Amino acid sequence: MSNVTRRALGASLSLLSAPAFAQPAFPARNITIIVPFAPGGSTDVLTRRMAEKMSQTLGRAVQAENRPGANTAIGGEAVARAQPDGYTLLMSSGTTLTINPIVQPNLPYKIEDFAPITLCTTYPFAVIARNDGPRDIPALVAAAKVRPGQITYGTNGPTTLTNVAMLMVLQGLGITMQDVTYRGDAAAMNDFLAGNLDLLVVAGSTAMPVMQNGQGRILGWTSLQRMPQTPDIPAFSEFAPGVEALSWFGLLAPARTPPAAVQALNAAAVQSLTDPRIRQSIVGDVQNVIGGTPAEFAQFLQAQQMAWRPVLSRMAVPLN
Repeated sequence: MSNVTRRALGASLSLLSAPAFAQPAFPARNITIIVPFAPGGSTDVLTRRMAEKMSQTLGRAVQAENRPGANTAIGGEAVARAQPDGYTLLMSSGTTLTINPIVQPNLPYKIEDFAPITLCTTYPFAVIARNDGPRDIPALVAAAKVRPGQITYGTNGPTTLTNVAMLMVLQGLGITMQDVTYRGDAAAMNDFLAGNLDLLVVAGSTAMPVMQNGQGRILGWTSLQRMPQTPDIPAFSEFAPGVEALSWFGLLAPARTPPAAVQALNAAAVQSLTDPRIRQSIVGDVQNVIGGTPAEFAQFLQAQQMAWRPVLSRMAVPLN
């Protein structure tokens, strides 16, 4: 064997025996969480609270970016098509991954396009009335029967969960009203406070300040039982048996995101939910803190599809 050959073989063996190049630790740069709603709503509020704590845990900035529109499909599509590296995430609501895949035939994403990270919270919706409006649910029913289809209520649009929840309530109570669509809670709230809207259907993070500031009253929650934070406020199921409409917030990455990144994000997100300040604010917003593993969140998403499809079918909502 020649000297040249020996040197070449030695170099080759050295390369084979050398350790592989270490991958950079995750995260190596800043992370963006897409919020598929306008700023100021319940999804935006929770995302920014969690992002602040996750930034501290991960050692990189975690920031929220609002991309509203198309019943949250714009934000959902942006994350589904993002690079699967863990740096672009989605804070999904029930509308994005529970209702949209069932009712939108041309939805630009599917559940399989996402890697679940953690289920953050679950919660009912509140129906708020102005101070000069109905004082309780029986008064609301009476007013709606006198003025069928004339009382207005604000939601995030047809087939969003706020809209579906109110349709369930109206069907259960045997009354009709007029839905008014807004691109976000902030715009709806402006009209409500200006007296241009009779009712508002929102999550607790939006409803509770209205009640606490004396700007309106919560008539009821779309839950089966009264919420412990507001024991004097009834559940609509007390007047419409069986009516329950719960939504949720959950964090997801694009499918095929490396497992190590998913685990790091899960640990940071779950830790943020255990922070006493964040936990107190979530509970105060009448939400249930969940957390949990990616596998548990995946099972939850499958169960949601099975639960909501027959409900929407009974309500004559066109299904995908």
